[in-house]
Amino acid sequence: MEKIMENFDDIRPYNDSEVASVIQKLINNKEFINVISGFQIPKLKKFFPLLANILVKNGLKKRLLNIKSIAQVQNQVSTYVKGVLDKSSNGVTETGLSDLSKEKGYLFVSNHRDIAMDPALISYLLHKAKLRTVEIAIGDNLLKKDYVSDLMRLNKSFIVKRSAIGREKLLATKKLSQYIHFAIENGNNVWIAQKEGRAKDGLDKTDPTIIKMFNMGAKTVDENGKSNLKEGIDSLHIIPVSICYEYDPCDAMKARELFEIEKNGFFKKDENSDIKSISAGIEGNKGRIHLSFGKEIIAQESDAVVIASQLDEQIIKNYKLFPSNYLAYEILQKQNPKLGLSLENLELNLDEINSKRAEFDSRMNHFDEELKPFILKMYANPVFRKLDFYKS
Repeated sequence: MEKIMENFDDIRPYNDSEVASVIQKLINNKEFINVISGFQIPKLKKFFPLLANILVKNGLKKRLLNIKSIAQVQNQVSTYVKGVLDKSSNGVTETGLSDLSKEKGYLFVSNHRDIAMDPALISYLLHKAKLRTVEIAIGDNLLKKDYVSDLMRLNKSFIVKRSAIGREKLLATKKLSQYIHFAIENGNNVWIAQKEGRAKDGLDKTDPTIIKMFNMGAKTVDENGKSNLKEGIDSLHIIPVSICYEYDPCDAMKARELFEIEKNGFFKKDENSDIKSISAGIEGNKGRIHLSFGKEIIAQESDAVVIASQLDEQIIKNYKLFPSNYLAYEILQKQNPKLGLSLENLELNLDEINSKRAEFDSRMNHFDEELKPFILKMYANPVFRKLDFYKS
């Protein structure tokens, strides 16, 4: 087992034997302390930066130096996530979690709306249910600082080498797949998004390339010596997860990106774009949140497109639509009645939707006019996708 684990040393999460030394390294990292103090006590940091850093470093020592295991890290993270949700949401609900077994590992594949909160919510609910938290697939584009990489790997993250090119990328992709299979075979839970990057337009669709990647590390082969896609996928015990936020704290930032791409053909991120998105996603108002855990995927065929559509069907059909989704849909439908039926002709609880109308209108009034069409589509697209699935 240890020999096999060594094969993944450059991408795997940290283990218990590494926790103490990594925490000590973080506490001694001046850049890390500087960032945390600016985040936790910004006013003091502005006028007395040295004092702010000393206070933060001493506080971290008290809280972290007694942590010696990944399980203890997960307890700390769960407490932190609960605090975040208490401040920034109107509660989290779930369906389907009770159907999961404690006896095997699962690969949770979800839609992707928020960089940090999507996997954090899945782990938080699993932790509450006394199930194993997830190992998190995270792109190396988000790990530009050593202390960020250390933090993520302490929190059970493994690295997706998106920056690799050519043959190196192929080898990295195969190793990633092998690691996912290794983790699942050893009873661990894993999370990965259904496609690379967030669905900034609200259109959730599984990339068949992800399905093919899952199978690259499988041990199953057919009579011709080729990897059997169906058997490889079935061995991962894939659970589709629909993550639904009433409000997206990053909606304006996502809309700005979509606007710039439509206007100029490209959008150039600055070096702090991802950090801003992570911070906004954690701290911003999310309203109500719901996670739907679907049924384990049993591949219908050895075809990546077919398997991707199986995931899509569950993710979309299980998606909980909030009044914010329907109110955005209503505006677009009134602008163009050919898009679909009016709200009155859909079997909905109109009283609940209308009770949120003033809140939604107030939110929309804060956005720049040029961004509003993109934000409306962002909230309405899950409605269109769901209606389309039930038509077919």
